[in-house]
Amino acid sequence: MKKSERAKIILKELKKLYPSPPIPLDHKNSFTLLVAVVLSAQSTDKKVNELTKDLFKVADTPHKMVQLGISKIYEYIKQLGLSNQKSKNIYHLSKLIIEKHHNQVPNSYEELESLPGVGHKTASVVMSQVFDIPTFPVDTHIHRLSQRWGLTNGVNVRQTEKDLKKIFPISEWNKLHLQIIFYGREYCTARG
Repeated sequence: MKKSERAKIILKELKKLYPSPPIPLDHKNSFTLLVAVVLSAQSTDKKVNELTKDLFKVADTPHKMVQLGISKIYEYIKQLGLSNQKSKNIYHLSKLIIEKHHNQVPNSYEELESLPGVGHKTASVVMSQVFDIPTFPVDTHIHRLSQRWGLTNGVNVRQTEKDLKKIFPISEWNKLHLQIIFYGREYCTARG
């Protein structure tokens, strides 16, 4: 079976299973989604949602986050992996959003990826979910499943992203990455 034929079957089945997948990270606005995605690196969405519930009650804007300061941000997120670095990144990206972007989350890859703690995947999620720009955020779960399904033999997430963008229609990218994540969590765990 060709990759394109496999991709059609996968797309059809994922649409049946997850017709309207929600964004798995709880957020109030574009800024809190950006923060949640930064915090989700090497952590579970479930844990991030638990901790940001209280954090976002007191700091749901760049100004409030800067006022909170690094040490207080750390207190809210200390249960997450890499919490020391993440608290510094959240503080500094909040400051940059105020100073360079007029309190608005930037809407370009270049500007997003220039923020502390924001890599290509995080920028892709924000571009997709906040600005509705067709992107295909690929994390380790999507990378693993894409290899398992024979859609890529990419050695890294960047190559997998390129391969998936060639196979799937652009109109499906924003929803499809969420559908694959939900499928992986429910049916195809890394340990399984």
